[in-house]
Amino acid sequence: MWQRIQTVFLGLVVASMVIGLFLPLLKVMEGTKEVQLFPLHFSTIENGQRATLYFPYSITAILMVAAATIAVMEIRRYDNRLTQIKLGTLNSLILAGSLASAVYFFTQVAKQYGGGSHLPPVIWIMFIGVASNWLAVRFIRRDEKLVRDSDRLR
Repeated sequence: MWQRIQTVFLGLVVASMVIGLFLPLLKVMEGTKEVQLFPLHFSTIENGQRATLYFPYSITAILMVAAATIAVMEIRRYDNRLTQIKLGTLNSLILAGSLASAVYFFTQVAKQYGGGSHLPPVIWIMFIGVASNWLAVRFIRRDEKLVRDSDRLR
């Protein structure tokens, strides 16, 4: 199972989504007010008082957890390549949604509170997950084509 390159790429998808959950999208200090945006929540800290909003910011975290879960399911279905391809395609959509929501919330909060002149590392980590999933699906399709071609020769 782990000897296949697509399994390594799917492991990268899981790792990038789990790591991305805990890294901040944006941190801005304005005098005594601090603004923090994570994939799970948006917090403002002013004079020691924290106000946290989970919805709609938690959509990014929900999609990230779903993408990691589907990637694990994809790894476990190594015996059925067609199912892996279908799960990989679904995971591509979910990963694109999580990346789009992270960029959207980042730009909205950065526009409102200033700061965020460049994309945070979380966005790049999520992009690595998207690229790894794409490569995994590509290698799974290549294996399926190889098996079909060898069956035809018999």
